[in-house]
Amino acid sequence: MATTQEKPAKTRLISGPGMLLVWLYGVMVVGAVSRSVFQIATDFDRAPLAYSLSAVAGVVYGFITYSLVRGGETARRAALVCCAAELAGVLTVGTWTLVDPSAFPDATVWSDYGMGYIFIPVLLPVSALYWLRKARARQTDGA
Repeated sequence: MATTQEKPAKTRLISGPGMLLVWLYGVMVVGAVSRSVFQIATDFDRAPLAYSLSAVAGVVYGFITYSLVRGGETARRAALVCCAAELAGVLTVGTWTLVDPSAFPDATVWSDYGMGYIFIPVLLPVSALYWLRKARARQTDGA
């Protein structure tokens, strides 16, 4: 008689504050992708770097949103890596736009640390990194 092995249940990442993160990342996906698609389609020669970076931000936000909704340890780790990369991108581009504004004739989602988006682009990955680390701790503690 064959026994069936039960898969461990996926760790939910969208409970409590995780649901707010999913909602905020979803809003940022829509904002960054729609902005970049419009700018790339209508005025790409004006600021190709800025518009391309906004598109990259939208893709990163989309992947993080998907990972949070998917749940499980692999998705949590992938989201953790993407959030760290997102934070590095926001800090790099934010600093770059302040040091050399001529490199960005138009703003990106991450310009000035996300000032055009009420600093959500810099606060969101910090919050997500904290939440994802707590999710791991909860899983380890068995809670």
